[in-house]
Amino acid sequence: MTTAPAVRWLWLLPEARQALGSRDLAVILRCYRKLTGLSQAAMGELLGYDPSYVSLLERRQRTINDRQGLSHVSRVLAIPPHALGITAEEDADFLAALQFGESTVRLAEIARQAGRAVEAVEELWPLVARLEARLREGRVDYGTASLLARARATLGTSLGHVLAEERLYLAAYWTGQAMRLARHLDDGAFLGHVLRMHGNELRKVDRGEAAIARLTEAAELSRDEKERGQTLILLARAAGEQGNAGLHDDSMAAAERLMDEAGPSGILFTPFSLREVRMRGLMGTGRTGMAAELAQSRPGSGEAPAPQWAAIEAVTSADALSAAGDLSSAHALYDEALSLAARHRLPHQVQRIVRSAEAVGLEGIRTDALASLHDLDQHRRPAVSLTSSTHPRRR
Repeated sequence: MTTAPAVRWLWLLPEARQALGSRDLAVILRCYRKLTGLSQAAMGELLGYDPSYVSLLERRQRTINDRQGLSHVSRVLAIPPHALGITAEEDADFLAALQFGESTVRLAEIARQAGRAVEAVEELWPLVARLEARLREGRVDYGTASLLARARATLGTSLGHVLAEERLYLAAYWTGQAMRLARHLDDGAFLGHVLRMHGNELRKVDRGEAAIARLTEAAELSRDEKERGQTLILLARAAGEQGNAGLHDDSMAAAERLMDEAGPSGILFTPFSLREVRMRGLMGTGRTGMAAELAQSRPGSGEAPAPQWAAIEAVTSADALSAAGDLSSAHALYDEALSLAARHRLPHQVQRIVRSAEAVGLEGIRTDALASLHDLDQHRRPAVSLTSSTHPRRR
């Protein structure tokens, strides 16, 4: 007999979605049996019906008209109630809320890309909580599942900007939950998008090999040139941090070709971010001299595609210059990076500065960075803090 989890996702399959769209109980029951492999006798046992009655229902020689009977079928077979015409008032309210949910996710993504990730988290958290509750009730249709997957992914990516390193596992958790749901949605382009986001969050929590696997799968699924370019940039970054010079260089070269062909896109697939990823990869693969050369020819401050990228690039450039022995220039850049990271509430970047300053003996920078980190922690907003008590800690 089919297990409960398999039944939950059954109604997201294309054939099942078509059956639900018919609003015809006979069609829905036949589809359910076909996809689960149940016999009429087994379905009858599941529902508490005689097998002959199941046969009559499937042949439309009998029907169920009362709300109680339809609710029973809906509950046992995990059929979304609206497909059987028994949508309650609360369900109607929820369907209306879905329309606002689409806008919430879009606006949160815009806020994240504009450097307002805390705002994105605060907007998304109530929506995600409501959708998660719906999922736990077993009432899953394609629209709800698709919206929840997008909301999970955007929430996770937003958390990846605003959480301190010791809590970044939450960003990986939420993007991972989005990936698991996306695998049921029969949408390769969306799955590739979520895999890219999850791969990048895995990289941040030192799951480099897993990150590379997810990003490689995302690149294979990408059909849009700009989407593929964004994936290749993140793959190059993960490979560089793993010390894999060949994969880093190949990914960078492919991303640069796509940049020439398709042009920049978003805050990730830009010449600015491409340069930062190359510089970090050169350092990660032992080519510090080449990285320092890149750091000495920095783009203008106005060229950063988003505030967080200005901070990321400043830290990376400072790291490259300090590795080459130019501590004076590195000091100035760490100062600039710290100011940007504090202003835009980016604790992960402040922690990078703490580690880097300690490694090269810039005690003044380290002290200032620790003070900034303490201030960010003290003023963390409730919506961000809420996530730490809602999910298990990373082991």
